[in-house]
Amino acid sequence: MSEQTDRLLRIMARLRDPQDGCDWDIAQTFATIAPYTIEEAYEVADAIERDDLADLRGELGDLLLQVVFHARMAEEAGAFDFEQVAAAICDKMESRHPHIFGSGQSTGWEELKAQERAQSGATSAMDGVARALPALLRAEKLQKRAAGQGFDWPDTEGPTAKLAEEIAELHEASEAERLGEAGDVLFAAVNLVRAYGIAPEDALRATNDKFERRFRGMEALAGDSFASLSLEEQEALWQRVKAAERA
Repeated sequence: MSEQTDRLLRIMARLRDPQDGCDWDIAQTFATIAPYTIEEAYEVADAIERDDLADLRGELGDLLLQVVFHARMAEEAGAFDFEQVAAAICDKMESRHPHIFGSGQSTGWEELKAQERAQSGATSAMDGVARALPALLRAEKLQKRAAGQGFDWPDTEGPTAKLAEEIAELHEASEAERLGEAGDVLFAAVNLVRAYGIAPEDALRATNDKFERRFRGMEALAGDSFASLSLEEQEALWQRVKAAERA
C-alpha cells in the first residue's frame, strides 16, 4: 500500500474513532453517505467535461474519500475492509480480461458480465441494474439488457411509433394516471434515442447546457426586466439568441 493511501486510511480511522473522532463522521451510515458518493461522482464527470485536470485531481480525491469512508464503516461492522475492496476489483478486472492476464481467449465484455451475474445467483437479465442510478441512465441500461435477450426493435420505426402512442396516452390520461403515463413517455423517448445510437444521458446533458446558455443569453438581452416580460416577448428573445448562435 502506498504511503498516501495508508495516510488516508489512518485519517478516516481517526475521524471515525468513537472516543476522539469527529462527531459528524462518527454519526454517518452507508445510507447517509451514499448521496455524497453520487454527488462526488458527478463532480468528477463535470471536471472531465470542463477539461479541468487540476480540478479533476481534487475531485478524484473526494471520490476516493467516499470509497475509504464506506470501506471503513464496513470494516467496523466486520464485513470487509479497503484491502478487500481493492482485491475484489483487481480480481474482477483480471477475470474480465483473460486475453491480457491469463491464457484464455478474449470474450465479449457483456458476455463476461453475464457470466459473472449468473455465478452470483442472478435469475433475470434485469438483475444487477442498480436502482440508485439516475432514472434516465437506468432506463437505458434496462433496455440494453432486454435488447441483449432479443427484446428490441430492429430499427427506429418501432420506437418512433411507440413514443407517439405514449404521448397520446399521456394526453388522454386522468390525473391519477399521469405519473405512470409520463414515465412511459420518457422511457419510450430513451428507447428512440438509443435506437439512433445516441446515449440518452449525453443527449440530455448537451441539451441542458444549450438551454442554460440560451436562457442566460435572454437574461443578458433583457436585463433586470426579463421576469416582467410577456411570454411572447421572452420567446422573441429566445429566437434572437438562437439566431445569434447560428450566425
